Amino acid sequence: MSHKERMKVIEQEGSGGFALEEVEKLDSATVEKVQGTVDVSEIVAKYDKESAYRTFKGWLEVFIRVVCIAFSGFHLFTAATGAYPPQIQRAVHLGFVLVLIYLLYPARATGSKHKLAWYDVLLAAAGAAVCGYIVWNYDVIVLDAGPPTEMDFFFGCAAILLVLEATRRIVGLPITLVAICFLLYAKFGNLIPGMMGHPGFSLKRIVGHMYLTTEGLFGMPLGVSASFVFLFILFGAFLHSTGLGKFFIDLALAAAGRFVGGPAKVAVLASGFFGTISGSSVANTVSTGTFTIPLMKSVGYRGAFAGAVEAASSTGGQIMPPIMGAAAFIMAQFLGVGYVEIAKAALIPALLYYLAVGFMVHMEAKRLGLKGIPKERLPRAWFVLRQGGYLLIPIFVLIYLLIQGYTPLKSAYYCILATVVISLVANNWKAWAGASSSGMTVGHSLASCNRLALKDILLAMENGGRLALGVAAACACTGFVIGVVTLTGVGLKLANAILTLSAGSFALTLFFTMLASIVLGMGLPTTAKYIVLATIAAPAIQTFHVPQLAAHLFIMYFGILADLTPPVALAAYAAAGIARSEPNATGFMAVKLALAGFLIPYIFCYNPGLLMIGASNMEIVFIVCTAAVGIASLSFASVGYWLRDLFLWERLLLVGAAITLITPGLMTDIIGLSLMAAAYVLQKIFKEGPKRPLAVEPSAA
Repeated sequence: MSHKERMKVIEQEGSGGFALEEVEKLDSATVEKVQGTVDVSEIVAKYDKESAYRTFKGWLEVFIRVVCIAFSGFHLFTAATGAYPPQIQRAVHLGFVLVLIYLLYPARATGSKHKLAWYDVLLAAAGAAVCGYIVWNYDVIVLDAGPPTEMDFFFGCAAILLVLEATRRIVGLPITLVAICFLLYAKFGNLIPGMMGHPGFSLKRIVGHMYLTTEGLFGMPLGVSASFVFLFILFGAFLHSTGLGKFFIDLALAAAGRFVGGPAKVAVLASGFFGTISGSSVANTVSTGTFTIPLMKSVGYRGAFAGAVEAASSTGGQIMPPIMGAAAFIMAQFLGVGYVEIAKAALIPALLYYLAVGFMVHMEAKRLGLKGIPKERLPRAWFVLRQGGYLLIPIFVLIYLLIQGYTPLKSAYYCILATVVISLVANNWKAWAGASSSGMTVGHSLASCNRLALKDILLAMENGGRLALGVAAACACTGFVIGVVTLTGVGLKLANAILTLSAGSFALTLFFTMLASIVLGMGLPTTAKYIVLATIAAPAIQTFHVPQLAAHLFIMYFGILADLTPPVALAAYAAAGIARSEPNATGFMAVKLALAGFLIPYIFCYNPGLLMIGASNMEIVFIVCTAAVGIASLSFASVGYWLRDLFLWERLLLVGAAITLITPGLMTDIIGLSLMAAAYVLQKIFKEGPKRPLAVEPSAA
């Protein structure tokens, strides 16, 4: 099919896209016209429960803002002066969280978003009370090693129920059910036969372990949330207030907009940039997707494909250093290693993931004959960097401080200060850079990158307090999982169950662990995914003497990819809402685009050199190059296009090349390259490919 024929079919799509000729007059108003047909707030509220909070007017609105700002202020104060003893720090943190969740989030999704129920006021007060009890009785709790008193038991039961309900409201039912199942297992394990059984514990023992020790509710997950995770979320809120997210979109437009399939490549770059400072796949998808998805549809991409590109790219932000959805900081605590070591190990796999998605969108654009955005309609890269390059300074400061050995807590604190200071020179910087944005019509956001006034700082603190609630609730709830594991040893039992099921096969163990990670990761925030999976799935891999870091990155990858995998593909479904495409079709297309993400964890488990572990520099370069070529081969096979449309047997040839190239060994690499060369020669010999129908959405008519 010729390029003109392809575009004629696309023009008949009838789903809100524009004909290619209209790209000549594409500007921000055109994109906003498409955006205006989609209720973004409704999509966010549907797939991101944290965004479905109440909004108030009058004194109640002021009160909520003051509490959020006080929440952020408490953490800035302790970061500057030193944290309180662990249980006090965590109890105060959880107290703020419970109060805000019960005031902001109704008990039912259909509940009023503008009225506060009387029972939520009581629950908020109870949340403050159960945490205040820990602070007030801290000395007694620390010194008394005996069983809990009747008062301890009462407040402990209340705390467990309050945390479970708060987590259900803001995070969702899946993680709440997981925690409840673990708690029931601790109580009724004596009724379970075989290796999974245990003698069982009294209710008083369970409540005391969960509430009065640092191995349950106030354990490591909440400790991480109450320290540097909150500070990094607050840092992200300050960065957003400076206009960094919009700067990323402009930079991506300047870098990739004019190339073949430019808008899709813009989505990949912008989502990757944005994802480095975002802690949620869904939030990342909606933040960048409201711009990139209409832009992709405007040049001829199908709605499902446009949504899938955005979802796959946004989800990848959770595995991209430096932030990695905050899970990297919890991983550092779990493994007892430095954060920099984790970020360093995760860098190459993350880059390979984005390389694979980029290959996919490029080949799809070539197959459809899609062009980029005319160069004169795009911002110039040098102009974008001159106007907003200073916004990147806090991120470079963060990387520098972490490399120099500063703790993540202090690094985040100093970066927040740096963001405020740097914003003060914003107007001077832009005056020096030049205010004109000549020729820039598909990106017009740099004008909004201004200095932070006091009201902007307070707004960033308020937003930081709100954004931290979901992560904190998830960490508190997963504390119950950790507590049951330390009480019963169920983590090792689950690992043994996986090993028994796989009959001692390393490949099958990885496969079953992958399935468990995807299933358990569905519908959970990134931090909760990692904590649950690190507790019950990673130990099975480690029995094969795989490096700890490789095992934990393996389960983290598949937990994150659950956001793309139907039937609970939250990121893909959110993107489908913006693209107005069928949700499951978008989800499966996103899985196809992220196919390399399903293979990369296997590569670094078999060959940890990909994580820069136990390999020389030359070996690392060789491993990366062969993996990159293998991923390219997989991309060609998946899309069905290389030099032309591919026959089925040519695609199978390229799949074989991909598998052999990503398998460690010189001989397998030679075989893989030979298979790719054969596929290339065949395309040169046989110029005509198969007649493939162009898959476009039917006309709305």
